[in-house]
Amino acid sequence: MKGLFVTGTDTGVGKTVVAGALITGLAEAGFEVAAYKPVAAGCTGPATALRNDDALILSGLTERPPPYERVNPIALEPAIAPHIAAAESGVSLSARDLARAGSGLAPGGTILVAEGAGGWLVPLGHTETMEDLAVALGLPVVLVVGLRLGCLNHSLLTARAIEASGLPVAGWVANTLDAEMPRLDQNVASLVERLAAPFLGHVPDLGDSPGRDLCRAAFAHIDLRPLVSLLSK
Repeated sequence: MKGLFVTGTDTGVGKTVVAGALITGLAEAGFEVAAYKPVAAGCTGPATALRNDDALILSGLTERPPPYERVNPIALEPAIAPHIAAAESGVSLSARDLARAGSGLAPGGTILVAEGAGGWLVPLGHTETMEDLAVALGLPVVLVVGLRLGCLNHSLLTARAIEASGLPVAGWVANTLDAEMPRLDQNVASLVERLAAPFLGHVPDLGDSPGRDLCRAAFAHIDLRPLVSLLSK
């Protein structure tokens, strides 16, 4: 299976925007792409048909979206840490089962773009974390850095943890959360200097565009060439 696992330095740092931009760009580059949001908390709708906005955005950017339940097999209502939401809902999260479900979305030459929940070490249960899911999928990782105070430490720690897992960091994207952040450009330059992985781009503040439009706009600021080279091997 070929693909990318999108993680972030924290929750709310723009993983969905970047994952959507990757889906958009890879499709334009001629790849068949499948979207995967294994676990999502903060879902809405009837109890028997919970839906997550992020999963809907990603799925809607693909050419042939499968049924929703395949894109987001674990949809949880409480907008809290997924392992807590799962426990409250009587759901057991298994990295192996979630990886198996993801692999079913990407047969043959299809590229799977999987978006994690929260950051790299967010728990899935008592013993497993999002890292275990990424390792079970076996995909190179794209790190989304949310540009705000503290991002240098968060980025370097997360990159180190990804590398320790044995997975390669395929690249990283800087995403502007606060356009008024002091020394924003200097922070990006500091990370370019310190992170060994390819710098894929800096997404500016794009305003409050609708979800899919925002993903498409973000793609204009991302250099996909390192990822296309990796996925073409």
